[in-house]
Amino acid sequence: MEHTKSILWVDDEIDLLRPHIILLQQRGYSVETATNGEDAIELARNNNYGLVFLDESMVGMSGLDTLLQLKDMDASRPVVMVTKNEQESLMEEAIGLKIDDYLTKPVNPAQILAACKKFLEAKKITEQKITQDYMLSFAEITRRLYDRLEWSDWLDIYQKLVGWSIELDAHPELGFDQTLRDQWRECNAAFSKFVDENYRDWLTDKPEEGNPLLSPHILDEYVLPRIKNKNKRTIFFVIDCMRFDQWLMMEEFLRPLYNIQKTYYSSVLPTATPFARNAIFSGLFPADIKKHYPQWAPNDNEDEHSQNAHEKELLAAYCKRRYVEVQGDVQYIKIIDTDFGKKIENDIHRIAKNHFTAIVVNAVDMIAHSRSDYAILKEIAPDEAAYRSLTKSWFQHSSLYGMLRTLATMKDVQIVLTTDHGSIRCLRGVKAMGDRDTSTCLRYKVGRNVKAEERHAMIIKNPEDFRLSKDSVTSNMIVAKEDHYFVYPTDFHHYLTKYRDSFQHGGISLEEMILPVVILEAK
Repeated sequence: MEHTKSILWVDDEIDLLRPHIILLQQRGYSVETATNGEDAIELARNNNYGLVFLDESMVGMSGLDTLLQLKDMDASRPVVMVTKNEQESLMEEAIGLKIDDYLTKPVNPAQILAACKKFLEAKKITEQKITQDYMLSFAEITRRLYDRLEWSDWLDIYQKLVGWSIELDAHPELGFDQTLRDQWRECNAAFSKFVDENYRDWLTDKPEEGNPLLSPHILDEYVLPRIKNKNKRTIFFVIDCMRFDQWLMMEEFLRPLYNIQKTYYSSVLPTATPFARNAIFSGLFPADIKKHYPQWAPNDNEDEHSQNAHEKELLAAYCKRRYVEVQGDVQYIKIIDTDFGKKIENDIHRIAKNHFTAIVVNAVDMIAHSRSDYAILKEIAPDEAAYRSLTKSWFQHSSLYGMLRTLATMKDVQIVLTTDHGSIRCLRGVKAMGDRDTSTCLRYKVGRNVKAEERHAMIIKNPEDFRLSKDSVTSNMIVAKEDHYFVYPTDFHHYLTKYRDSFQHGGISLEEMILPVVILEAK
C-alpha cells in the first residue's frame, strides 16, 4: 500500500470505530490500528504511515505524550488528534506540540474523509485543479493574441503570466515549464509588435484615455497629490530594476503590515536607468530634460551611474515647476551599498519626519548585474523561479524591509513605491552594426547609422520623434525586442556565449515595461 494511502488509528476504544475504518478501507485506504501509545510508537517506527489519528485520552501513555514521540520520530508526518476534551488549554498544548489538526468526538464519516483528503490527497487534488485551470488559462491567452489588444488587455495578460509563473514554481512536477516559457515568448513577440505600433501615440505630457501612464507621469499622478497634504509625510521609494514578479515576492512580507494598493505604468524607451529614472524624477521626457535642464541631462560618454547623478536637482526643479511648497528641503537618498543601507534603516524614523523624501534602492539592479558577473550566483539562480527566490531571500534580510517595518508603525507617513524598469532573461543574441562610438548596452544601442534586423529591434531613425534627445554624435537608435540582445559581428560567438542567459534591461518586453506602482498604507 502506497504511503499516501496508509493510516494508523490509535484509540483505546478502537472497536467502537470499526464502521469508520471499514468506510476508509472501502475508499481505498489501508488502516492499521493500535489501542495504546506504546504499540502506536512501535508500529510507526516500522511503517511509513501517511497519517495518524490519535486519541487524546488513553489508558497508559497519554495522547500528548504519544504525539511528542511520534513527532520526534518524523516531524513531517501529520497527526490528527481525536478528543472528547474541548478544554482550550489542552488544544493550546497540542498545538504547541505541533499537532496538525484535531477532531472532537463523536466523529462522523464526513470529518474523517475530509481529514484524509486534506493530508493524504491534497497535493494530488491541487495538482489536478492547477492543471485544469492552467490549460484553460493557456488557451484563453493564446486566443486573445489573435484579437486587437489594448494596453489594458496587456496588463491583464501580463498579470496572468506572472501569476502562473509563481503558481507553477511550487509545482515543478507538473511539467509545464517549457509550455509556459513558450507562451511567454509568444506573448512578448506580440507585445513587442504592439509597442512598435503604438508607443509614439503614448508620448503625451498628460496620458490620454486608453494609453498607459509613462515614467514622466508618475510624480503628477501618485506623488504630487500626497506631497500637497501638509499633515502627512511622504516617502517615495524607487527600486532600480524591479520586475512585477520580484515585487510580489516582497509583497508577501508586507501584507501583514500594510494595506496595499497596486496600479501599473509603462517605462519609457529605452527601459534603462539613464532614460527611465531621470524621466521619473524630472516629470519630463528625455528630450525635454535636455532642452530645459541641459546641465543635468545624461551624457552618452558617462557611465550609467553618472548619467543619474542629478536626480535630486531634477526632483527639486519638478517641485518648483509645480509650485509645490515642501516644508524644508526635498530629501533625496540613494542606497548603493549594504552598509549605507543599514545606516539609513537605523535612521529612518528621523528621516520620515521630513515632509518629502525620495529613496532610490539599487540592490535589485545589483543582483541582476552580479548574476552575470559571478558564476556562483548564476548557479544559485539558474532560471526565473530561482531568480524570484533569490529576490525573496534578499528582501527578507534587507535594509529596505527593515525601513518598511519601521515605517509601518508611523501612521502619518504615506509611502509610494515603484521602479524605473524591469529586466528580462536574454537568451537570443542578434547581430548589430555600428561604428566605434556606438554605445555598448546590450538591449539598446545609440550611434551613427546603427543597425539590426527589424524583426529583432525597434529602429528609431529620429530619436526626437520618440521624445529622446539628439546631438551631433548620436543620429539613431535601436531597441531590442523580446529576449534578444545585441552582439557586434567582431568575435560574435565569444560575446554571444558570454552574455547569453543574463538579465538585462533597456529593451521592449512585458517584464521591462509593465511596472507596478504601489501605495502602502500602514494597518
